[in-house]
Amino acid sequence: MANAQLKEEIVAYSKSIGIDKIGFAAADPFKSLKERLKQQQQLGYQSGFEEPDLEKRTEPELLLSGATTIVSIAIAYPSKLKDSPRSKRGERRGLFCRASWGVDYHHVLREKLSLLESFIKAKVPSAETSSMVDTGELSDRAVAERAGIGFSGKNTMTITEEYGSWVYLGEMITNVFLEPDEPVEEGCGDCNICVDACPTGALIEGGQLNASKCIAFLTQTKGFLPDQYRSKLGNRLYGCDTCQLVCPKNKGIDFHNHPELEPDPEVVKPKLIPLLTMSNRDFKEKFGKAAGSWRGKKPIQRNAILALAHYKDETAVDTLIELMQNDPRPVIRGTSAWALGKIGGSKAYDALINEQMKENDQEAANEIEKGLSMLQNKS
Repeated sequence: MANAQLKEEIVAYSKSIGIDKIGFAAADPFKSLKERLKQQQQLGYQSGFEEPDLEKRTEPELLLSGATTIVSIAIAYPSKLKDSPRSKRGERRGLFCRASWGVDYHHVLREKLSLLESFIKAKVPSAETSSMVDTGELSDRAVAERAGIGFSGKNTMTITEEYGSWVYLGEMITNVFLEPDEPVEEGCGDCNICVDACPTGALIEGGQLNASKCIAFLTQTKGFLPDQYRSKLGNRLYGCDTCQLVCPKNKGIDFHNHPELEPDPEVVKPKLIPLLTMSNRDFKEKFGKAAGSWRGKKPIQRNAILALAHYKDETAVDTLIELMQNDPRPVIRGTSAWALGKIGGSKAYDALINEQMKENDQEAANEIEKGLSMLQNKS
């Protein structure tokens, strides 16, 4: 079969299985990306979740011998929540970022890529393929940029013409040669809105991200959140959408193409206080299908405590005292103590004083001291 015809058939098939956008790139080494990644490492800008081997991240041939083409796919996801429940006193709510709405996108894209692999192998029996989504070695965004899916914005997101940056990305390496598409030449120009809007200054000029300062990364860490970022968290439980929400390229864009990606309002904007005492089983039952559950309940519960502190929610004091006194996890005990100091009141003060002499974990004890210090400064 002629390669041009095969490419046309692949594109047509991709539409039939719900892939919103598809592009093709040469499987050449990503040389400029390699230099950027080296710089990221040297500056300490990485999150620690990345594949550490830069060769694997930038040389597709190492992942599939004889690789000639990388097929890049994009699936659009919603940006607006229908029937959004209101956060009100006594029933404060947290928020999961849009990339954690609906079923975990890793599963959705892997299924599409698996179907695409089967289609190509049926057409070309000698075809070899290797697919990945997000957690693979290659940079989804670098592949998408080369394949003409979109351009890389200053917010480090792939921005497509049709769907803005509200897209999930995945790719397939293959030894079947398919004519590459042209990269998109568009860019952000003089616009710097996302860089200026970033709550923690994690976006560096020129489309560079200091992942260690990014709220999306910080919400996924398991230890105590550094003091300087606690007030920046707001009511975020997982991820951060600020740099996408302010982007002019995303204005008015909201696609609901995939039922499995539709958000359940009670899952993506849950009540905070019930979240604090949820069992592992209950957490898995309610949040297990969402991408934001991958790190387990502890980071989400820690973030929920910080969100209650952000709201200064006095109705949470009794629950926070219970956690500070009895939770087996130092991070939860200590963060609860800090939140009590932030919320304030005589009941919080008495509980902190009472717990001060009992806490055996040094980090948690330090948080009790911070809580008391905040209360004493208020008086």
